[in-house]
Amino acid sequence: MSSDEDYVYDEESGEWMPASELEAKQAAADQVEVRDAVGNLLADGDQVTLIKDLDVKGAGQTLKQGTLIKSIRLTGDPQEIDCKYPGIKGLVLRAEFVKKR
Repeated sequence: MSSDEDYVYDEESGEWMPASELEAKQAAADQVEVRDAVGNLLADGDQVTLIKDLDVKGAGQTLKQGTLIKSIRLTGDPQEIDCKYPGIKGLVLRAEFVKKR
């Protein structure tokens, strides 16, 4: 830590800290943790399988338990993941219904 670094007041902790440290702390807080049905941490590009049959509204079809979804994308919501599946556009699944492979 250099002596000429700016110190800023962190409202949350009530302490003064280097500006770079506060930025790193805020960036970490912006990261949303998305966990599957059994508690595994999910990340962009992960493969997941469904743990139950799901009716897909608007597509008129049911995705069966055990269906493999390749390459998910996190949405910033701790419970929703963006998925690609043949024949279904804009599929968003709740993380509680999937298990990481």
